[in-house]
Amino acid sequence: MAFIRKKRQEQLLQLYSKERFSLLLLNLEEYYFEQHTAHHIQCKGSQNERKIRGSLKICSKSVIFEPDAISEPIIKIPLRDCIKIGKHGENGANRHFANEKSGGISLIFSQVYFIKEHNIVAPYKIERGKMEYVFELDVSGKVEDVVETLLQLHRASCLDKLGDQTAMITAILQSRLARTSFDKNRFQSVSEKLHMECKAEMVTPLVTNPGHVCITDTNLYFQPLNGYPKPVVQITLQDVRRIYKRRHGLMPLGLEVFCTEDDLCSDIYLKFYDPQDRDDLYFYIATYLEHHVAERTAESYTLQWQRGHLSNYQYLLHLNNLADRSCNDLSQYPVFPWIISDYCSSELDLSNPGTFRDLSKPLGALNKERLERLLTRYQEMPEPKFMYGSHYSSPGYVLFYLVRIAPEYMLCLQNGRFDNADRMFNSIAETWKNCLDGATDFKELIPEFYGDDVSFLVNSLKLDLGKRQGGQMVDDVELPPWAQSPEDFLQKSKDALESNYVSEHLHEWIDLIFGYKQKGSEAIGAHNVFHPLTYEGGIDLNSIEDPDEKVAMLTQILEFGQTPKQLFVTPHPRRITPKFKSLSQTSSHNASIADSPVSPGEESFEDLTEESKTLAWNNIAKLQLHEQHKIHKEAITGIAVSCNGSSVFTTSQDSTLKMFSKQSKMLQRSISFSNMALSSCLLLPGDATVISSSWDNNVYFYSIAFGRRQDTLMGHDDAVSKICWHDNRLYSASWDSTVKVWSGVPAEMTGTKRHQFDVLAELEHDVGVDTISLNAASTLLVSGTKEGTVTIWDLTTATILHQVPCHSRTVCDTAFSPDSRHVLSTGEDGCLNVIDVQTGMLISSMTSDEPQRCFIWDGNTVLSGSQSGELLVWDLLGGKITERIQGHAGAVTCIWMNEQCSSIITGGEDRQIMFWKLQY
Repeated sequence: MAFIRKKRQEQLLQLYSKERFSLLLLNLEEYYFEQHTAHHIQCKGSQNERKIRGSLKICSKSVIFEPDAISEPIIKIPLRDCIKIGKHGENGANRHFANEKSGGISLIFSQVYFIKEHNIVAPYKIERGKMEYVFELDVSGKVEDVVETLLQLHRASCLDKLGDQTAMITAILQSRLARTSFDKNRFQSVSEKLHMECKAEMVTPLVTNPGHVCITDTNLYFQPLNGYPKPVVQITLQDVRRIYKRRHGLMPLGLEVFCTEDDLCSDIYLKFYDPQDRDDLYFYIATYLEHHVAERTAESYTLQWQRGHLSNYQYLLHLNNLADRSCNDLSQYPVFPWIISDYCSSELDLSNPGTFRDLSKPLGALNKERLERLLTRYQEMPEPKFMYGSHYSSPGYVLFYLVRIAPEYMLCLQNGRFDNADRMFNSIAETWKNCLDGATDFKELIPEFYGDDVSFLVNSLKLDLGKRQGGQMVDDVELPPWAQSPEDFLQKSKDALESNYVSEHLHEWIDLIFGYKQKGSEAIGAHNVFHPLTYEGGIDLNSIEDPDEKVAMLTQILEFGQTPKQLFVTPHPRRITPKFKSLSQTSSHNASIADSPVSPGEESFEDLTEESKTLAWNNIAKLQLHEQHKIHKEAITGIAVSCNGSSVFTTSQDSTLKMFSKQSKMLQRSISFSNMALSSCLLLPGDATVISSSWDNNVYFYSIAFGRRQDTLMGHDDAVSKICWHDNRLYSASWDSTVKVWSGVPAEMTGTKRHQFDVLAELEHDVGVDTISLNAASTLLVSGTKEGTVTIWDLTTATILHQVPCHSRTVCDTAFSPDSRHVLSTGEDGCLNVIDVQTGMLISSMTSDEPQRCFIWDGNTVLSGSQSGELLVWDLLGGKITERIQGHAGAVTCIWMNEQCSSIITGGEDRQIMFWKLQY
């Protein structure tokens, strides 16, 4: 996983540099300023005098000496514990030594830490009592400057108030940064053009490293002030795939850059001192990326996940990333759910729902008795109220799980100590039981539990993590009986995460952590209320004037943990599980397909399967124009085709309905019902009657066999814009702001009996309706209005399910996906929007530079007709246009596809109909 991989990268860096020192030896919020080659002089002036060569590192709150010999411990002297700092031999002491102009620095102190003796990671050894250490610099001329620096930092460390200490150290840091700048000799090429330079800090878990950021036309650079761990970090802009603005310390100062598409581990995380610097750098990189990489949103990932193109694991990684969770920030580390609740059985049964944790509840609400106690306290608590006194994710919890692979991080967080042996991560079952029953333990899991690296479960470093009360040493994590090995445990955990049960319920957990149950009344109802300080916007640090209070508040928040950024404010859609998906797809293609003969020139799809349709849509970009005919005098508005494919019916703004023979390539009939434009047409089952809607407020029925108008339905007070038919019901949309549902009795074959219609329902809108569409079962209808609102109706009750104002101008076209799970709409604003039918959530939005007037789609891929006349192929899951096909001379106004997905007909403002074939 990300943290483990980053830890190994750091270990390789240290191996390359032969250093035992790392920034984790510093205190939290401490800076490493400079280093000098030096000798630690032991027993100075005596016969036992000994010199130990190494590196003296000056930090904002301590002095650290790293001996070259790994058998010697690293020495850390806190500046606050120093009694006196000066040149060795000052004030008459050891004058002979002083006269030799040696580079000696004397530190007299009361406490010292010894770390990593023999390069073994272990709790720090502490020695107390008044002591003097002498360090002799190789460059004696630097002694006075180093002593002056140490005295200044010592004064800061000894200030009474923490806020004053922080302010003084910050001033020293900013002074150092102001006296330096990025070394342009570090540019990869002399031809690079500088665009921006500013001060910033590189963020890694628990530590930050100040320096200078520089961006050119080809590279992003960071040069640490101290040259550690290397002189410059360089990232080629061409390699960047994603960038995210981050909260750091609750402030909008962070920027994280990724050169991979799906990895949680970033290439660099920067914290700026000025939000404007962060925003300027983000804007420059984002502008560069616009020409190379499509921007991804939570909604676009949701669509991919729903459709099975992202695993549950991948989707959770993306949501964590978008919610400001980063492996570089342990207070906002990625959070994953406990999935399994059975850690006692010898076999893990993933077909049994009882094996799984209830994902609709937060951990604190899983134990009914504990929840009752917490609710009683909650009711008695003054405002601001909260149910849980600890969070589900914090730096301490992350390192609780990772101590075996990241012991130095734990030592850094806990001032050189490991936790009590009985409180360590000893057993999976024990940890789950404590999360279920413990009074203050509500922690969730981390991504490593569903990854491939078992090292966080195994004490491969042979760390001495202490002895438990029962006498046993803390070693490898105890696994449940159903896991044969750490590898088996991770594999079964991954299987559980990707199981059908979790796929069907994961959206419930997402609602709690990233969604609408995270805050407000829904959170209270779900028993999901944490301390106000953990939420984004819970406190404004800039409003706190007292520096001590501000530092204390920030420390408390970072140590306590933070709730993820809220990504969704409506219920999250469910995943389309394979079982449900196959049923829905089967129902969306009725038996009429098998009964439909094909014309001699068409491909044969007698045993049509979903695979063949998928094949056709996968090759939709290979569409080729077969023939074209100009049969109208104005724009074509509708296309209908007989079952055998031989007759094509079209309507036009020239007020005519025309019948075209595909075999003879001849116009066979031209019918005019009035002098007003016709807006759409359809064929009734049996191919005996064509229905046309008109701008004259009427719907016309035309008998093909008898060649005459059979009936007229005068059902609206303004133009009829679109009609649909299913199961003897007519659905008509109008500019009079209504959609009407009519019961229809088909005419006799003789054509002498008129249709009889009764209004079954009237679906009222605020403005004119331009388009409608039915789902496969005709239980749902979607409408699009002139003001850009898409409304999903339940036809069984004639009520609104969802009303989504997702376009800024008129909605051009709408359609359900074959499985009825999604609605796609296009508008005059150039947007393609995907709405989840279950929740009404807008889960994808793509923009084109012109309106897409009409479209067909299979749920994943869209073929749209544009204002310019092109046919565009859209990959909704990839969020991009994959093909542009030259078509009409004017806007493409209507599009039709046969059931076999092999033949397409388009109509346009250029008065032509075009016949297209798939060639593959």
